[in-house]
Amino acid sequence: MNFRSLEEFWAFYVNQHSKLSTRRWHFFGTLTGFLLLLFSLLFKWWFLFFIPLLGYGFAWYSHFFIEGNVPDTFGHPFWSFLCDLKMFGLMLTGKMDKEIKRLGKRPVLQAF
Repeated sequence: MNFRSLEEFWAFYVNQHSKLSTRRWHFFGTLTGFLLLLFSLLFKWWFLFFIPLLGYGFAWYSHFFIEGNVPDTFGHPFWSFLCDLKMFGLMLTGKMDKEIKRLGKRPVLQAF
């Protein structure tokens, strides 16, 4: 798919993350990536090697086994990364459900 703007891609991205548990796995992967970056700066540089492995690993798990789709990272790596950060921030501040509603989606109630 071709997207003309990040906002247009964002609507698609949110649709591809319709299940709450998918978003939670993404949140956990992003948080793990940030923590590993911090550890690499404070302790050992080789923690950097684990950032893509764990950061993307948790997110990709959620796509393949929970959401049942292919990660957007393969087709749109940069926009996907930016949208993951945006989703992380919205989840951190408790505004992701509001964003889903704004885009015309309903949050899927699901246990983690």
